[in-house]
Amino acid sequence: MTVAHLVLADGAVYRGEAFGAPAEAFGEVVFNTSMMGYQEMLTDPSYAGQIVIPTYPLQGNYGIAAQDVESRRIQVAGFAVRGHSTTPSHYNAEATLDQYLASEGVAGIAGVDTRALTRRIRSAGVMMGAITGGAPDDALARLRSLPAYDAVDYVAQVTTAERYAWEERAQSRARVAVVDCGVKYNILRELAARGCSVNVLPATASARDVLALRPDGVVFSPGPGDPVHNEATVETAKALIGETPILGICLGHQVIARAMGGATYKLKFGHRGGNHPVHELRTGRVSVTAQNHGYAVDEAGLPSTLEVTHRNLNDDTVEGLRHREAPVLTIQYHSEASPGPLDNAHVFDDFLAMMGQSAE
Repeated sequence: MTVAHLVLADGAVYRGEAFGAPAEAFGEVVFNTSMMGYQEMLTDPSYAGQIVIPTYPLQGNYGIAAQDVESRRIQVAGFAVRGHSTTPSHYNAEATLDQYLASEGVAGIAGVDTRALTRRIRSAGVMMGAITGGAPDDALARLRSLPAYDAVDYVAQVTTAERYAWEERAQSRARVAVVDCGVKYNILRELAARGCSVNVLPATASARDVLALRPDGVVFSPGPGDPVHNEATVETAKALIGETPILGICLGHQVIARAMGGATYKLKFGHRGGNHPVHELRTGRVSVTAQNHGYAVDEAGLPSTLEVTHRNLNDDTVEGLRHREAPVLTIQYHSEASPGPLDNAHVFDDFLAMMGQSAE
């Protein structure tokens, strides 16, 4: 066993065992309440710059499979678990969790008290932390010299450098342009499964770039970090409102709100996991949703042209918006799941309806 420590910015130190890559990791420490889906968590671009703690104690039990990735690489800064399996049991397992982290140079720590860690973060709020095999005091000193998570534009690190086609169809139901703020592959899969021709553009794409594709609709994707860094994307959204149907998901929801003059703020410990209840105000329906975000839309600053459509039942935060005149809808949760419940895949059908296509 190689001893490692998880060090928090407030000076707390948690002893454990190193696994994955023999490297140090620095990032904002957050927790996720899903009971499964560790590979999707690891490859979710919204986790860029963060050390993730799954609250479920056993990770890696069904191994790693190429079909379950949500982006081109592992995105988390580090992974802290109670325990991990070295003998996964699943027919399509290609590697262990330990091997997967090691292959991409990502540090992990096992054997830590994830329950105590989660309780500390819920009480004190998210904070920067480090995984280190060296002296905890040295890691803490370096940690305190690094920029805060909020100060970094992580979207610039995860967005695509160039436009690419996810799936182009000669006879598609609709042409969809996706502005990649940190898109998960399952958003693209869900659109393609509904017969859409899908093209993905960088987060810095202008409205002219988007409209040059002659899209029937535009998706602003999820992504990491504070949306105050994404003013170019906000300006693109502002120019597209009223020009084409728009769906904003997670960070995309915040981008649309800011484009309409709204504001955003940081949550104490965020919403991350597959069990977050959301109330749809029009129907009264409550859905269990997958979420991964640390910021929320400030309802007080929203213009009258935006209607709040969904609320989080845990803390009453805004979970959905609809424009009263233009074809624009947004959600703060993840309709594509991966991991999480599939209750909300109908949002893609609602988007198709806005583009004049009936769900099949």
